[in-house]
Amino acid sequence: MKRYLFLLLLLASLQNTFAQYDFIRPVKDSIPGGYDFWVYTPTDYYYSLESTPVIIFLHGQSLCGRNLNRVRRYGPLDAIVKGRQIEALVIVPQNPGGAWNPDKINDVLEWTKKHYAMDSTRVYVIGMSLGGYGTLDFTATYPDKVAAAMALCGGCSLKDVSGLGKVPLWILHGTADRAVPISKSKAVVEQLQKDNNDKRLRFDWLKGSSHGALARILYMKKTYEWLFMHSLIDKDRPVNRDIEIGKSDLSNAYSDMISGAPDPEVVYDKTIY
Repeated sequence: MKRYLFLLLLLASLQNTFAQYDFIRPVKDSIPGGYDFWVYTPTDYYYSLESTPVIIFLHGQSLCGRNLNRVRRYGPLDAIVKGRQIEALVIVPQNPGGAWNPDKINDVLEWTKKHYAMDSTRVYVIGMSLGGYGTLDFTATYPDKVAAAMALCGGCSLKDVSGLGKVPLWILHGTADRAVPISKSKAVVEQLQKDNNDKRLRFDWLKGSSHGALARILYMKKTYEWLFMHSLIDKDRPVNRDIEIGKSDLSNAYSDMISGAPDPEVVYDKTIY
């Protein structure tokens, strides 16, 4: 009897996992000169429609190229397949190489607005490494389109970072990062502080954490809970400071998922340096 119940539960879990694939759609050659990308529609999308938030994930250098399947190696799409419930349209473009282009990211967002019902007051951006740079570059360029952003082990390539002060922003970096020096994130924080433009800024330096270890944040439930707490509707746009992410959270990132995620030390993400 116990074995029969176990098999039923296993079958239900597998059906749920496989069902997620039906909602992950590749979009290729739809934006002239632009990025190809994936669009994930949540299971309740056709009930939520215009109230559905949007997450844009920007990957690191290791996933650059022309094979769109590469960008499913780690990050939100991989987390969804492994059981993480993310109630949002998840947009995952692929960078063919070089720095992320904020205008091309915006083209992807605008394409999505035309083809999918969505809540444009709740657009969130999260990126890691090269994608961390892309997150800050895009957010600084289009602050009025981003409800909140999270940049992992990256930096910013723009001289003018003033736009970042308009957006609830969380910057995280590991102190043991050998790929992208933590000084790159600190430089952004220090500039915002120097300009008294850090009202909506959060930052955490995770002691002893390596570059790859921060990939675990992309699998955490609280990561998406924090993003969803922000909206452009709130004119003051306060940053939520109640949810915490520390080094101790990294070890529990996959605890409530159907199957394990890749070892973050194996998902070693090369950078623009």
